[in-house]
Amino acid sequence: MNASDLTTALEQSHAALHAIANGDPGLFQALFSDADDVTLGNPFGPFAKGRMNVEATLARAAANYREGKFSTIELIAQHVSDTLACFVEVERVRVKVGGGTELVDVAVRATSVFRREHGAWKLVHRHADPITTPRPAESVISP
Repeated sequence: MNASDLTTALEQSHAALHAIANGDPGLFQALFSDADDVTLGNPFGPFAKGRMNVEATLARAAANYREGKFSTIELIAQHVSDTLACFVEVERVRVKVGGGTELVDVAVRATSVFRREHGAWKLVHRHADPITTPRPAESVISP
């Protein structure tokens, strides 16, 4: 395993976060593996599985953001082997969301899983949601 290649892949995912906060899904789309077992979970809908579905979901998600300004990324944990790497982070951006006219602070907890494929680290799973503070049980359970 080349640690610098993994560092580069993680840096690219952070650049992709900045791009998606500006309405551009292309960098995230390029990071994902071409394999059909890739998955994506985001705050705008159910999990997407398969390369084509992930690309479409990223495009729909990016359409919700504009004028984003990267803020910080807090690394919570990392788990790395020769073929898999998992990063758990809190990502923060300032961005205009939907039809809003004001920049708002957005923080998401994100899990990114990379797999070593043909000598490169490719994203095979990403899950991000806005749950960064404790919630009462009643708000989690839906009827």
